[in-house]
Amino acid sequence: MADEVLEKLGPLAALAGVWEGDAGVDVAPSPTREEMKTPFRERMVFDPFGPVNNHDQELYALRYATEAWRIGEDEPFHEELGYWLWDADAGQVMRCFMVPRGVTIVAGGSAGADDSGFKLTAELGSATFGICSNPFLDKHFQTIRYELELSVNGEILRYKEDTQMKMPGRPDIFHHLDANELRKAS
Repeated sequence: MADEVLEKLGPLAALAGVWEGDAGVDVAPSPTREEMKTPFRERMVFDPFGPVNNHDQELYALRYATEAWRIGEDEPFHEELGYWLWDADAGQVMRCFMVPRGVTIVAGGSAGADDSGFKLTAELGSATFGICSNPFLDKHFQTIRYELELSVNGEILRYKEDTQMKMPGRPDIFHHLDANELRKAS
């Protein structure tokens, strides 16, 4: 069954498995709302399944979990759970995930079945690829846009995320940036 699903995952097939990397950099707001850079290590797990049928739409998917630890620390400072979805007929990759701070994101973008990389976006207020936050975060760290660039080249996965936020007292948009290079562990 797993090989059949992998064959239908399009550009997501290369993600299946476990990935680890310790070259991560997180650029996030400090307690004073200034830029703070944190090096981190990360583990991502992608488990294939499918099909998922929405009437005429057929999706193939990856269950997904990630944890990130500041270098030298044992407790994760960031976690995510969600799904990566491939819609072959529409040529779309989608990522639906939750962060335990009270944020959910459904991001999407176009891709070809054989692509080794793609870009996904989500916008605050979008009815399709959108962002939803708890009331505290919406007031103090309002996420207005999410962008992801991801590529897989053999045993190396690279990504860059830009979570754009509005914060009271800051006239500019804060770019919460995350990037890492991970290697396939299994």
